[in-house]
Amino acid sequence: MIKNEKRERSDLLYQAILTLQSLEECKNFFSDLCTVAELRAMEQRFEVATLLSGGMIFYEILERTGASSATISRVNRSLQYGANGYQAVLPRLKGSLPGEGDQPGDEAGTPLGEADGL
Repeated sequence: MIKNEKRERSDLLYQAILTLQSLEECKNFFSDLCTVAELRAMEQRFEVATLLSGGMIFYEILERTGASSATISRVNRSLQYGANGYQAVLPRLKGSLPGEGDQPGDEAGTPLGEADGL
């Protein structure tokens, strides 16, 4: 397969994601697209990103999320040197993250995403 064809296929996926119009549609699409393990891994990385960007220290994130040190380091590297995807999204969610002052997942000890059924 030619590189350009691969890029077009991945662009089509991202274009499809941009067409989703509700949280429900998004959950359904990702449920069909990903395995439960893939969804959990993405949810965990996103939770780690929110905690890191909120100033939580590595050890607390490790204990709170159960994420491996490799995952936390990878997310931190993305926050520091990545493509700025987290930086684009996190400010847009400000105010809609659980507890907004508390850390994500604080509702009744539920990790981020589980309360939403993801």
